Amino acid sequence: MSLRRATVADAVALGALHIEAMRTLTFLPQLHTVEEAVSWMARQVLPAQQVWVFEGEGEVAGYIACAEGWINQLYVRPDRQGQGIGATLLAHVLAEGSPRRLWTFQQNERARRFYESRGFVLVRLTDGAGNEEKTPDALYEWRGRDSAEIEVSL
Repeated sequence: MSLRRATVADAVALGALHIEAMRTLTFLPQLHTVEEAVSWMARQVLPAQQVWVFEGEGEVAGYIACAEGWINQLYVRPDRQGQGIGATLLAHVLAEGSPRRLWTFQQNERARRFYESRGFVLVRLTDGAGNEEKTPDALYEWRGRDSAEIEVSL
């Protein structure tokens, strides 16, 4: 298992993982194809954000994408969830110590518990009018190194 910085060569694996993970959120409309997600990764996410991948057993098992002050994506392959991959990716980004914000869907209770257990606090709930899926979401904030202990175990 390893953690490394993503490259444009990872766009196919990351786009496929993103769609696979999104499809497990059955309350969401399915808006994009794998091909669209790959293009989005290659053209928008990878050039503009800091993206880290977690590799295990010879494949990308999860990724995290962030920009200044924000965690924009954190996804783990559905068959690898619950194995500490998301926690490892998140801890890697939070180790820098600066406050971070992120959005998750209100109905994604597993993600909400995950973030709250790592010191993120709920800042705001919305009706979803401002997101592509038009699904109610929740804004969370991690207030910096002193706001929580970050623990990782695999």
